[in-house]
Amino acid sequence: MPRSGQVKPTSDTRLPDVISVGLLTKVFPAHVIDEVIAEAGRTQQRSRALPARVMAYFSIGMALYSDGSYEDVFEHLTDGLSWSSGFAESWAPPSKSAIFQARARLGYEPMRDLFTRAVRPLAAPGTPGSFLAGRRLLAVDGTCLDLADTPRNEEFFSRPGTGRGEKSAFPQARVVAVAECGTHAILDAEIGACSTSEITLSRELVSRLRPGTLLMADRGFYGFHLWKLASATGADLLWRTKTSLRPRYLETLPDGSWLAEINPSSTKDRLDNPPLTVRVIDYTIDDGRENPEEYRLLTTILDPEEAGAEDLALAYAQRWEIENTFDELKTHQRGPRAVLRSKSPDLVLQEIWGHLCCHYAIRTLMAAVAAQEGHDPDRVSFVAALRIARRSVAQGAFPPS
Repeated sequence: MPRSGQVKPTSDTRLPDVISVGLLTKVFPAHVIDEVIAEAGRTQQRSRALPARVMAYFSIGMALYSDGSYEDVFEHLTDGLSWSSGFAESWAPPSKSAIFQARARLGYEPMRDLFTRAVRPLAAPGTPGSFLAGRRLLAVDGTCLDLADTPRNEEFFSRPGTGRGEKSAFPQARVVAVAECGTHAILDAEIGACSTSEITLSRELVSRLRPGTLLMADRGFYGFHLWKLASATGADLLWRTKTSLRPRYLETLPDGSWLAEINPSSTKDRLDNPPLTVRVIDYTIDDGRENPEEYRLLTTILDPEEAGAEDLALAYAQRWEIENTFDELKTHQRGPRAVLRSKSPDLVLQEIWGHLCCHYAIRTLMAAVAAQEGHDPDRVSFVAALRIARRSVAQGAFPPS
């Protein structure tokens, strides 16, 4: 079955139409930022030139202008912005040291909680590539980010090894995320050291799934216990497994898929965990190769009347959209800066959550444009949206306190 081809992005001519106020303040309203700052206990105790709310927006701005210095980012955020009376008249550009201290006072928790509080699914029922059998298509995957080479970052996040038995040039953080396939919006994420496996970080993620969704995962994620944890949430699953996995056959279904039972791999675990019934879809992709790759999918959707084997195989191709999401985040949004700038673990986490918030804001803009024009969100250029978002921030209303 062929994968869906790439489509040429549409132009950005209609992007400005949906930006009547600053993009960041529209997606992340000031009152929501104030709430998460208060709940994290980071509200400033006295009046400061760089209050916590400003630094929350600054954390997102660092991702929006990732190749700029601290001072450059702050200048971009304040150009053309509306400040409260008194503040604008006495305002002077803060030093790098002052910005660093204000970032440290904010910490990472408000940015993490802001992402959790503000992020919502973006796909509407008619958004292409977003639903199957009434279930919202999601995908889970992981990626690593290079960090500033400091002793504190290495101690906290660790440094991966290389194939020659050496250590890599930079410490790395691992990010495992759940993304909405139809819009590329990242809806949930966990961040940890690169020494923490994707499976370990995924346990927290899948425990937060909800009914009405269909989570897709590549074969590296399959394991009986993770499957059990995810399916217990009421969400449906469509995961690829290695073809060497041998579920216990139960019966063949009319569409060629078959029902089977899966068990834990160890005998001890089998005594404590009854088998789970799954549906198995085996297929190959006809791409002209002499030996086409074989696929084996497991799903919790047991009735082929709800979703046939071919429909599920075609839907699984949408899992690759999360790879495009990480490319947007790491290549285009982060730009030429291959290494995150923060030199301490707390600020690394703040910076990563800022990147996730920034990406979601841009994807919100793109989803609105696609809905307005009746297009697939994939047809809207991420690079164009990023450029418009930068211009929007420099021209929008941005309350400082």
